[in-house]
This record gives sequence, C-alpha cells and structure tokens, in this order.
Amino acid sequence: MGDKFIYFDHAATTATRKEVVEAMLPYFTEKFGNPSSIYTLGRESKKAIEESRDKVAKALGATSKEIFFTGSGTEADNWAVKGVAYANRQKGKHIITTSIEHHAILHTCQYLESDGFEVTYLPVDENGLVTPEQVEKAIRPDTILISIMFANNEIGTIQPIAEIGKIAKTHKIYFHTDAVQAVGNVPINVEEMNIDLLSLSGHKFYGPKGIGALYVRKGTKMISFMHGGAQERGRRASTENVAAIVGLGKAIEIATEKMDEYNKKLLALRDRTIEEIQKKIPFIKLNGDRYKRLPGNVNFSFNFIEGESLLLMLDMKGIAASSGSACTSGSLDPSHVLLAIGLPHEIAHGSLRITFGEENTQEDVDYLLEALVPIVERLREMSPLYEKDKCSCK
Repeated sequence: MGDKFIYFDHAATTATRKEVVEAMLPYFTEKFGNPSSIYTLGRESKKAIEESRDKVAKALGATSKEIFFTGSGTEADNWAVKGVAYANRQKGKHIITTSIEHHAILHTCQYLESDGFEVTYLPVDENGLVTPEQVEKAIRPDTILISIMFANNEIGTIQPIAEIGKIAKTHKIYFHTDAVQAVGNVPINVEEMNIDLLSLSGHKFYGPKGIGALYVRKGTKMISFMHGGAQERGRRASTENVAAIVGLGKAIEIATEKMDEYNKKLLALRDRTIEEIQKKIPFIKLNGDRYKRLPGNVNFSFNFIEGESLLLMLDMKGIAASSGSACTSGSLDPSHVLLAIGLPHEIAHGSLRITFGEENTQEDVDYLLEALVPIVERLREMSPLYEKDKCSCK
C-alpha cells in the first residue's frame, strides 16, 4: 500500500478527538468510582455524567431529564421503537417507517411484526426522499409511532423531519428519528422539529465507540429497556460507562461549536468531488438528492463495475472508502437503500460511498480523483458488458 493513507469513511466511524480522549482518561484511573456510590469518588462520577447529559441536551434543544445514555445508536433505536410499541399496544399496533431505514430500525420493526404489530414501510423516490403527504396518508386510527431517519447513512439524503414532526404532533402520534448520521453534522432542535424521540451515537462525531443516547420527550409513554438497577432514572439498568459518557459529552459539545465551520469545509469537498467525478467518468449515477444531503456524503454507482473490486483497488492506493453501510459489509446482497431508490441489482453492486471528515483536504480529493479514474477504466476493461453497452449508451 505504501505510506499514503487517506480516510474517506467517516459515516462508518470517526477517530476519537484528542480533546475527547483527554477528557475521558481520568475516569479510567483516578476517577474510577461507581456513580451509584455515595462517597466522594462515586459522586464525582455521577457529577461527570450529569454534566455530559447537560451537554447533549443543549446540543439538541432538549432538557437534561430527557436524555438517556445507551450503549450505541442501535440500542437507542431498538429502545425507541420497542419501548413505545409495547407501552402503547393497547392504543394500537401500527407503526410507520421507510424502506431505507438503518437495519437497527428495519429489523426491530420486523421483530415487532412477528409479535402482532403491523408496519407500513413507505417507499422513497429516486433521491431517497419520503414526502410528508405520504406519511400523513399512511396514518391509521391505530398508528402509535412514526419512525423516519433524519439522514440516510448510505446516500446522505436528509428527510423533511420538521414537516413530518408537525404531522405527527397534529395526529398525536409519537415521532422518532434515527439521527445517528445527522447529529454533529446538521443543526437539530427537537422542540422546533416536534421530535419525540431521537437516537444518536458518539463515534459518528469524533466521540468514542460503544456509547449513544436516546432523547425521550417528557411525558412519552414507553417501557424501560433493561431492568435491574435504578440507573438512568430506572429506565436503563446497568452501571454507567462513565468514561464513554464523558467522551460523548465532550464530543457533542465540540461538534456543536464547530458545526458551521465544519460544514463549510465539508460542503466544498463534497461538491467538488461530485462535480469532478461527473466530469471525468462516464456511465455513473449520483445516489441521493444532490442538495438535500449530508455535507460530507458522496455516493456514486458505476456501471459495469463490482463495488468490492473498486474498494480493494482503492485500498491498494491507500484510500479507505466503502460501498455502503458498515453494518452490512459482510453481505453479498446489494444495498437495500440503492434498490429502494430504483437501481437494478447489477448497478447497485457497483456503488462507492465517500464520506469526508475534518482532516480531509482538497489535496486528498485530488489524490482520490487521480486514483479513481484509471481504476474505473481498468475494471471496466475487464467487464465483458462494457464494450457492448457503452456503444448503446452513447
């Protein structure tokens, strides 16, 4: 591979900021007390947790008592959907979501279907968007929850969350959003957007792995996630991961403060990459909405190419990218998101996702383009369909 290494997979995970690690370190060593203990060492840990809770709440426009720490974004998704479903099943058993949700939502909904619930999976358009009108039309008298992701992890499309939240509020239905990709990348205010539940994950915005949070609007009827102790106000038993919680709080504080500057940089990298790829490589398709997308997300499908081969050859050049969600990288099936936006199997298999972060530069984009163009040409030359189809495409 050589000495060159450029990381373009920030949607999968980010490095933990130096400042975040420094904030966490004392809670592994001298400040190791159990937060449930009443002596000074324990109270110090408890205080640190509550300070982080305040930081998360401030970033979302929520109150501290509405923030619950979890082990991941996946756990937060599971808790939100199952928690509301089981607590409100006497009122109804119908849930509305979309066909492009993360598997943490889709598989949870499928599980609930096996237990008697009914789920409507709304289709999306070719850009991955669902309309507020679609959501309202799907509402039934027994609908108890609407769960629509804030921004898609593969194609970056941002949904009309505030409009959907207003509809949910009008119909008095709980509204959850999986905001794992959005928090730290776009401004979010749960009050203004009428969001009742929101999931997030620390490692998507330069915090540690293994820590997430669930915002739950005060008064939301839902069951507890784990039973055993009184942690998280009795809703999620388990000794708290103090160091990770401190890291999450520090990371979201920095991400909120730097968001405007960060987004300006990522937008410049994103837009130039899209324009240059479109200019230099034929027979491609940009996946996701051109403008209603995350600042750092680029996703293309390349005709006549296998995405896995493309990733391996980029890796040999020291470029780390992906073909979609890291959670499904072991699957041979094409992305359910790309199929949902109308791509045929053979095109969906040839996708490349580039997601930028704060360390990326315009020079990194130059290097990517220098590597990508000849790699695509080489792979297409090995495809028996390329010569035949490129003539008919002209």
